[in-house]
Amino acid sequence: MEISLQMKYSIGFGIAALAFGLFAIFALPPDREVKSLAIFLFKLLPFALAAIAIALFDPAVLGRLNGIKILLIYACFGLFFFFYIPKLFFDVAFREASNTYYLTLIITPLMILCFTLVFRMGGGSTGNTLRVAFGSLTLMLSGLEDLMFLTLNPHAPGSRYNPIPEVWDWASHMKVRLGHFPTKQEAFIFIAVHILIALFIAFYHFRWLDGLKEPLGLR
Repeated sequence: MEISLQMKYSIGFGIAALAFGLFAIFALPPDREVKSLAIFLFKLLPFALAAIAIALFDPAVLGRLNGIKILLIYACFGLFFFFYIPKLFFDVAFREASNTYYLTLIITPLMILCFTLVFRMGGGSTGNTLRVAFGSLTLMLSGLEDLMFLTLNPHAPGSRYNPIPEVWDWASHMKVRLGHFPTKQEAFIFIAVHILIALFIAFYHFRWLDGLKEPLGLR
């Protein structure tokens, strides 16, 4: 069977994503904190490449093999429930929380890619698939999770996190982009801006990208 140009792009981006991803996981130190903007961007590169690979993947290649598509969904579920959950429970019982935190940093973008893959397998267009991936990534990097940690959990009055700290000195993913740890007000604005960007990604038409479809052979 002849491989289409679109599938060749998909395979190429997929191989690059795997190579950079393995390097980031096994060659870079498993730091809990983001040390620099360069490292931050480099660790996002495998995600971006994988998202493009999924968006370019042609579901028609699988034809009517719906069983294969379902197995891919099983694999996505299995990655979370049969890998991350056992690791999480083991770390909670026998190890320090820092290892769990690092595992969570890895599994979260992988789960976004799983959602993206399922969306593409369900007939999502290339453009909308990219919306799912990069819109979700924007929410992941927004700091909203930090705010939910502060507001959803029953922190004791007078503890480190109650009331909400005036300076968020743990949010290194914000620091590398702002140049300093954010104040509470800066963090709120940072989160709000990212939510607006995610909504923009979801609803803006991006018609100016239509001109790329024909030369790249995209569907």
